[in-house]
Amino acid sequence: MTDKKSNSGEDVIWIEDQIPYSQRFEDTYYAKSDGRAETSFVFLGGNNLPQHWHQQQAFMILELGFGTGLNFLETLRQWNMYAESSARLDFVSFELYPLDAKSMRKAHAQWPELDEISTELTSQWVRDDHMQQIEFDNNVTLSVFASDANARLPMLELSVDAVYLDGFSPANNPELWSADLMQSVFEHTKPGGTFATYTAAGWVRRNLEAAGFVVEKVSGFAKKRHMLRGWRPDVG
Repeated sequence: MTDKKSNSGEDVIWIEDQIPYSQRFEDTYYAKSDGRAETSFVFLGGNNLPQHWHQQQAFMILELGFGTGLNFLETLRQWNMYAESSARLDFVSFELYPLDAKSMRKAHAQWPELDEISTELTSQWVRDDHMQQIEFDNNVTLSVFASDANARLPMLELSVDAVYLDGFSPANNPELWSADLMQSVFEHTKPGGTFATYTAAGWVRRNLEAAGFVVEKVSGFAKKRHMLRGWRPDVG
């Protein structure tokens, strides 16, 4: 049995020497078919980005599950393409079991279009920091908390525009999809703010709805039939 309390960073194995797989959570870090395309479809598409960026000068994203950093890199790539030069992006993420820079680089290697920004990220990455903050060009700040989101998120003063829910499989990592955590996510989301996730698990949907989100089940990425997306109602 894998020890889910260990934070040694040694639980990752590689499928075909290319796709990272967590033995701790018995799940891949991203889709085997094309992780970058999955990120674009689920998280940027599910939150209607970058369309929203044209309407705001400051934008904040909250992510549960930094993983390899792929979601951030694809977001940064599209931000650099579409956002106004004067706009600002804050990307706040949680990762209780951060990878080392070498593993992250290996995970990004199959996408040459990410090479430059991957190098920029991993050259500054310090895995064991409790919280690290990295500044990028185009007014982008990445903040990664290497701590339990259940305990840390309620302590933060955040008001986010979009949420990426990207923990490992809810069946194998239920703590990152709990009712209390989804309530905290809701409370840190602006009225009118959105969320997206690759999962369509019924109990995750019920937790999101109980927190106050309007939830939609829509077509998923590639062979995955469904995913969830939604928003915090803009009332008052």
